[in-house]
Amino acid sequence: MQSFTIKDVENLTGIKAHTLRIWEQRYGFLVPKRKESLHRIYDNEDLKTILRIAFLYHSGWKISKIAALSPEAVLEEVNRHAPGSSDYYINRLLEAAIDFNEYEFISAINEASAAGSFEKCMTDVCYPYLKKLGLLWSTNRIIPAQEHFSSYIIQNRIIYETEKLPPVSDPPQVLLTAPRGEFHELPLLFINYLLRKRGRSTLYMGPNSEQADIRQLGALPTVQSIYLHLVTNFTGLLVDDYLEEMCRLFPGKRILASGEGIKSVQRTFTNLTLLRSDHSIYEFIDGVRA
Repeated sequence: MQSFTIKDVENLTGIKAHTLRIWEQRYGFLVPKRKESLHRIYDNEDLKTILRIAFLYHSGWKISKIAALSPEAVLEEVNRHAPGSSDYYINRLLEAAIDFNEYEFISAINEASAAGSFEKCMTDVCYPYLKKLGLLWSTNRIIPAQEHFSSYIIQNRIIYETEKLPPVSDPPQVLLTAPRGEFHELPLLFINYLLRKRGRSTLYMGPNSEQADIRQLGALPTVQSIYLHLVTNFTGLLVDDYLEEMCRLFPGKRILASGEGIKSVQRTFTNLTLLRSDHSIYEFIDGVRA
């Protein structure tokens, strides 16, 4: 059983700590336990209850109406009103992750994918869910154990969905990699999936790649673009210096970089494209020419 601060609950539900305190005092529910310091502490069941209440509240329900319901009635209303909603599936992933319930976590992904597509499930459900935990594009960690649990399952699902795609016979044109010391693989896996889904030929190196290996594979004559995803920076160089080195090593290639790690980049280079938003990443993916 884990414990969560009121700040954790605020981050995960989008409901301000001040509002939670008012609800506690006014309606006598969501009453947490207290530390010796009198700071509020919420356990797993508390958090799951608040997630369900938050869903109804964000869906337009008045808190007084929610407060009149039993916990069982709250869950019934969530299940009755929610299917098809991205927030519903995000909350299901959160609830499953809180208890490390792999079956429920995978079931939520399966249902979200069936309601639309796997790509839509990733962009509308898994990505916002992971963003809540501070995992996908940043290093801010809220619940590390749940992050590792979640990313492992989602990464395996991306690999599975990628393997289901028809093979591409063309020689690889996009090399996907990240430098030594960069271990965030999930974004690279999903970008590789998106490219492959659109029939693009890729060469997937993955994260934590030695510079000598990147140099060898990047030099292949068919490789036109080298895609880097940077979240952390353990290269021993400033990000600007690392990208300058990549541009110098591959003057005839297009270097693309995305991720939290490129926010501090100041310099520009003729063969470097910085993808600073999801929209720009999709523009690249959809604009690659076979």
